[in-house]
Amino acid sequence: MKAVAQDEYGPTEALRVQEMDEPAAGPDQVLVRVRAASVNPADWHFMRGEPHIARLQAGLRSPKAAVLGCDLAGTIEAVGASVQGFEPGDDVFGSPFMRGFGAFAELAAVPAEVLAHKPADLSFAEAAAIPLAALTALQGLRDQAMVEAGQRVLIVGASGGVGTFAVQIAKAYGAEVTGVCSSDNVDLVRSLGADRVIDYTREKFTEGDECYDLIFQLGGTATPGECRRLLTPKGTLVLSSGESTGRWIGPLGRVLRAILLSPFVSQKLTSFTVKPNSDDLKELKRLVEAGQLKPVIGATYSLAQAPEAIRQVEEGHSRGKVVIET
Repeated sequence: MKAVAQDEYGPTEALRVQEMDEPAAGPDQVLVRVRAASVNPADWHFMRGEPHIARLQAGLRSPKAAVLGCDLAGTIEAVGASVQGFEPGDDVFGSPFMRGFGAFAELAAVPAEVLAHKPADLSFAEAAAIPLAALTALQGLRDQAMVEAGQRVLIVGASGGVGTFAVQIAKAYGAEVTGVCSSDNVDLVRSLGADRVIDYTREKFTEGDECYDLIFQLGGTATPGECRRLLTPKGTLVLSSGESTGRWIGPLGRVLRAILLSPFVSQKLTSFTVKPNSDDLKELKRLVEAGQLKPVIGATYSLAQAPEAIRQVEEGHSRGKVVIET
């Protein structure tokens, strides 16, 4: 099979499309014929081994995972002996993030517990755009912030991969949503259901007078202190990402500041790591089928163009999701 592989950390030039042995499904896995995969910031971080603290998990000197790719959609070719609920021929989508990766290939062996049946009305490309980004949005809003109907929610980075899902999920849960994005994406964010959009090229959102019950920071360089000023006394700041030039700990510095500050203030300042699972994928599927969630695909590449796709995401400011069709 063809796959995009690397044997050392580095820029996209370290990646190459090559022939590899086909994987076999373990007892709790299914073998998926990958029809499409999507690119996430995690892919370029693990490609480069940056921030360096990530190498404690990814491999100190060289990457443990030869084939990157956190998200996929495709058709099951074989199921492991312990797998229930899936059969060969089923169309599925899901995320092997931190479970071996492997989506940037023609075939992938994936734990059944991180898969769900693909929404019938979505193409493989659309389904592949959902898992990690939409799971991050769902778990951040629902589990970390416990978003409720009527709450005022600010989403920083509303036009990105996670942000486009976060706007829609917050609206589906009944929140009043303000999105922060660039001029080029104001109409997009508004079309996703945002009640208000702040163009950060014209207005610095941290200097506004509006207060929010929840701020979901997915981009930008605003500090926890700057964001906290915009929160209600019992509001919640959830940090998932944000720009950083630090090669050693990256955005983790911002997260650590928030965690250290949280015990001394009335607001909740928190971060989390997304955990792919079938139940949450089924919730996303429900939202898709109810017409409340639709992926935004900003660019599509072939498997041979995977290094270019990853480079686009690494450069930042991608509109929605970048997808690789195999």
